[in-house]
Amino acid sequence: MNDHLQGIQTGDATTTEAPGGVSVPDVPSQRFYVTTPIYYVNDIPHIGHAYTTVIADALARWHRLLGEETFFLTGTDEHGLKIQRVAAANGISPQEQADRTSERFREVWKLLDISNDDFIRTTEPRHTRSVQALLQQIHDNGYIQKRRYSGPYCVACEAYYSDAESQEHGGNCPVHGTPLEHFEEDNYFFKLSEFTQPLLEWYEANPHAVQPEGKRNEALGLIRQGLEDISISRTSISWGIPVPWDPGHVFYVWYDALTNYITAIGYGADPERFETWWPSVHHLLGKDILRFHCVYWPAMLLAAGVEPPHQLNVHGYLLVGGKKMSKTRLNQIFPADLVNGNEKLGFAAFGVDGFRYQFLRDNPFGPDGDFSYEGMLTRYNADLANNLGNLLSRVATVVASKCGGIGPAPQIASPLAQVAKEVYDETAAAWAATAPSRALEATWRLIREANSHLEAHEPWKLDPGPAVDAVLGDALEVLRIVAVLASPALPTTTAEIWQRIGLSGTAAEQRLPEAASWGLYPGGLRVTKGAALFPRLS
Repeated sequence: MNDHLQGIQTGDATTTEAPGGVSVPDVPSQRFYVTTPIYYVNDIPHIGHAYTTVIADALARWHRLLGEETFFLTGTDEHGLKIQRVAAANGISPQEQADRTSERFREVWKLLDISNDDFIRTTEPRHTRSVQALLQQIHDNGYIQKRRYSGPYCVACEAYYSDAESQEHGGNCPVHGTPLEHFEEDNYFFKLSEFTQPLLEWYEANPHAVQPEGKRNEALGLIRQGLEDISISRTSISWGIPVPWDPGHVFYVWYDALTNYITAIGYGADPERFETWWPSVHHLLGKDILRFHCVYWPAMLLAAGVEPPHQLNVHGYLLVGGKKMSKTRLNQIFPADLVNGNEKLGFAAFGVDGFRYQFLRDNPFGPDGDFSYEGMLTRYNADLANNLGNLLSRVATVVASKCGGIGPAPQIASPLAQVAKEVYDETAAAWAATAPSRALEATWRLIREANSHLEAHEPWKLDPGPAVDAVLGDALEVLRIVAVLASPALPTTTAEIWQRIGLSGTAAEQRLPEAASWGLYPGGLRVTKGAALFPRLS
C-alpha cells in the first residue's frame, strides 16, 4: 500500500478491506452528515444556490425520518480577491460585504424552511483555527513548498488555469467566458503531483465515492492526465487566513473554503466529535467545482493523514434559458420571486412548499436542468393542486358528508396496501441514491392510485355504510403514508395534512420504515375540511 494512505484517521466506524488493500470505513447506519458548498458573498442568493440547498435539506429530513443522527451544514465563503474587489466597488470593507451578504443567505434559507444544524462562515475564529491546523499538518508532512508562480488567473473562479487551458479558450475563463488575468507572485505550493497514484488507489477502493458515475469518470480523467503542484497562498491580497509558518501570506480561498466541512465537526479542536461525524459525510456540489472537491480535497486530506470524504454527489447546472445563471447575463431568478410572487415579472406565488417541490421533482440530480416558469406552473398544477391537494379535498368532503366528519379505519387487505409497500421501497431506494426526483415520482404514484381508487368506487354516490368506510379509510391511510414520505419535500403541507386527518404531532416526527406500514391510521378521528392546500395557478 502506498505510504500516503497509511496512518489515516477514520473515526469510530468499523472498516472493511477493499480492493487494493485499503481499509475503507463503513458509514455508521445511524449517522448522516450532509453539506452544501459554502456560497460566495459577492452576490445575493439565487435559485441555483437554493437548488443545492433544498436538496441537502430534503436529504437531511429523510435521514431524520429513518431515525439517524443527522448533521446538516451550509454557510458562506467570505475570503479572496473576488470579495475584496466587490467590497471595494461597493465602497465598503470586505468584512462588511461578508456580513451583509451572509445574512441574506440566512434570510433566504429561513424563507425556504431549510433545517440546517449549523451555518458556517469562513471569517469565524473556529474556521481560522481549523484551516491553520490542517495546512500546518500538510506542511509538517512535507507536502508544501515555496515557489514563484506566473500564469493566467480567473478572479470569478478564484482559480489559476494552465497556459494550455487559456489558449484553448482564447484567453478566457472556461467557466465564465471572461478574460483571464496574468498573475505573478511568490506562493506556497501543495505537492499535488505526488498524489496521482494515491488518488487512483483511493478511487479504486471506493468506487461509489463520487456520484453519479459520469462525474466519477470525469474526476478520474483529470487525475490520469497527470497532476501538477498547485498554489495555495497569496501575497497580493490580505483578505484571507494567514499562513501560520509565514504570516506574510494568506491561504488561497479554495483551501480555506474546503476546510469548512471539517471545521464544523471539530477538526483541530474536538477530535472525538470529528471522528464521530467525518466517516458519514456526504458533500453536495455543482459540476463547476468538481476539480476542487474530487481531486484537490481528497489529496489534501490524504496529505494530512485524514480519510477523504465518504461520498461526493455532483450535480449539473440549473440553467435559465439554456444558460448558467450569472449576474453579468442578468438571468438570475431569486427565490422570493417564486415563493411570494412577483407581479412585475408576471410570477404567481407558489409558496414555500411549491417552490421546494419544483426544485426537487423537476430536475433529476446529476445532469444539467433547465428551469422555466411555465414548467414550474405545469408541475405545480398537475402534482400539487390536481393530485395531492385534490385527494385531501375529496376525502375530507366525503368523510364530512357520509361519515359525520369521523374518518374510518383502512382495510388491512386493501388493494392499495401492496402499492404502498412498493412505493415505500422505491422511495427509500431513490433517497438513498440521492435521487429526489425519483423519490417523489414514486411517492406520487401512491397518490395517483388512491385518486383512481376513489374514482372507481365513487363513495360520494353511495349510502353511508361499510363500503363507503372501506374506500375512505384506505384513502385516509394513503394520506397518512404520503404525509410521511413527502415531508422532506413539503414540511409545512404534510404537517397540515397530518392535522386535518386528525393525527397528533407531525408527519416529520414519525420513524421509517415502521411509519410506512399499511394499516396504522386508527380511524375514529375527526377529519377537518379546510382551504385548498394548493390553489390552482394560472
